[in-house]
Amino acid sequence: MPFSYSRFVAIAAVTALSFAGTGAARAEDAMGTPVGHLTLLVKSADVGVGFTWGEGRLTYGHHTYKFKVNGADIAAVGYSKVEASAVVYNLKNLHDFDGTYGALSGEATLDKGLGGAVLSNSNGVRLKLQSVTRGARLAAGAQGLTLTLEQ
Repeated sequence: MPFSYSRFVAIAAVTALSFAGTGAARAEDAMGTPVGHLTLLVKSADVGVGFTWGEGRLTYGHHTYKFKVNGADIAAVGYSKVEASAVVYNLKNLHDFDGTYGALSGEATLDKGLGGAVLSNSNGVRLKLQSVTRGARLAAGAQGLTLTLEQ
C-alpha cells in the first residue's frame, strides 16, 4: 500500500484522541466519582486586593440549587468576567457544599482566556473547574471563593 499523508494524519489523530481519552478517564478516577455539576458566572474588580462576586447553579441529586459567590485575591489589578462549569466530587450531603473553596492560582487575561483549577473546601468537596475569562486582569496568590446556597 503506498504512503498516504492524509491517512497518516488520520491515524495519528485517532491515536492521540484515544490516549487523551484514557488520560482524562484516569484523571477522573483520581478525583473519585462525579456526584454533581455546577455552572457559575462571576465578576472581579481589583486594585491591589481583588474582590469577586457572582452566582451559580448546582445540580445535585436530581435537583438544581442556586448559590452566591464571593471571594478575594491577595494581589490583583483589573476587571474580568468569568463563566465556568465544574464537575463536583465528594459531596455526600448538600449542607457540605457551603464553604470557602481554595486553590493556589494565577490569572493573566487580556480580552479572552481559558483556565482550569481544582478547588476544595474544608468539608472535602472538590470542584474540577473549567473557565472562560473576558476582560483585562492580572492576579496572583492564594484565591478563595465562598459559595453559599440560597435559601
